[in-house]
Amino acid sequence: MRRLWLIFAQTATVCLAVLFVVSTLRPDLLPLSRNQVVTVREPLLPPMAVPTSGGETLARAAPVSSLRDAAARAMPSVVNIYTTKETKVARIAPTSDPLFRKFFGHLFGESVQRTASLGSGVIVSAEGYVLTNNHVVDGADGIELALTDGRKIAARIVGMDPDTDLAVLKTDVKGLPAIVFAQPDRARVGDVVLAIGNPFGVGQTVTSGIVSAVGRSHLGINTYENFIQTDAAINPGNSGGALVDSNGHLIGVNTAIFSKSGGSLGIGFAIPVAVARSVMDSIIATGGVTRGWIGIEPQDVALRGTGLAHAAPDRGVLVMNVMPSGPAEEAGIRRGDLLLAIAGKSVSDTIGLLNAVALLKPGSEVPLSVQRDRKRFDVQVKIGRRPTPQTP
Repeated sequence: MRRLWLIFAQTATVCLAVLFVVSTLRPDLLPLSRNQVVTVREPLLPPMAVPTSGGETLARAAPVSSLRDAAARAMPSVVNIYTTKETKVARIAPTSDPLFRKFFGHLFGESVQRTASLGSGVIVSAEGYVLTNNHVVDGADGIELALTDGRKIAARIVGMDPDTDLAVLKTDVKGLPAIVFAQPDRARVGDVVLAIGNPFGVGQTVTSGIVSAVGRSHLGINTYENFIQTDAAINPGNSGGALVDSNGHLIGVNTAIFSKSGGSLGIGFAIPVAVARSVMDSIIATGGVTRGWIGIEPQDVALRGTGLAHAAPDRGVLVMNVMPSGPAEEAGIRRGDLLLAIAGKSVSDTIGLLNAVALLKPGSEVPLSVQRDRKRFDVQVKIGRRPTPQTP
């Protein structure tokens, strides 16, 4: 019995010693340890080595990249815009008494007041062209640009496009620092961006954020909407300024914010560079923008409950009215028709239809897919030229 007890005690001692050594040197070999290990994603690059005063080196994670290079590239191309406008104000006399009018009549009647406003713009050509918002310069009698180097120069309006809220200015000063345009449609949700402008007139300011969404529409801001949404702070005075990527390249023109207080709430909108480039080129070449037109009043339609869902689910635009003698009427389109596609491209809402028609060349003939009385057919429509919006 004593011999068996010695054998048991020695075996237990050896096992405990082996367990101690393994748990100390290779704990991952133990089943209990493996159950507690969590797999994590580690950086592919080794951490930075930082020397200490004692001659040792400590590992440190790489610092967050600075955006100062992007800001430095773009800031000289963004200008502050100061406009002045003369408005007529009527002063009504409190009484029609002839004696009062004789002595104080000169104080009443119509007077002229001069108001000033501010905004931002982007230098797009060394020849002196500047891109900004239509609402920044609309009705302005005088326009002055303030450059980052302190110069103040006069500018004039080349052309305006209220449908996209864009305008092109021109100055006679040459050799201006033009911004670099990013590739069209490269903005993606999550991309880091900078908004550069002149908020509240405090001077040129840079704010940072990310692209929150792309292709925003149905906001009621412009006729043609395809906005980049960002949470980079945009405030009054930023309108017409630059939205740039992490390389300092222009990806959009800041144009509007969603706010109940007048300040930034993290929801700002910019016109994509592809739209801005197209409108700018057309204005510089012709003084305006030519768009296609078919002469209808469209309206979004919820197909569920209209009796049309089985034929064209989740798409289509309802024709509310047809303009007399317009392209649609001549093609046989009627009030109440459902437009499903134009030039082979499906349409699902009014914004999509307006954008698709606007890109078509006036005078060209394209097929239009229509549904009427649950029957689908195609007609040929000759694209007209969109009339110039009437200024109220």
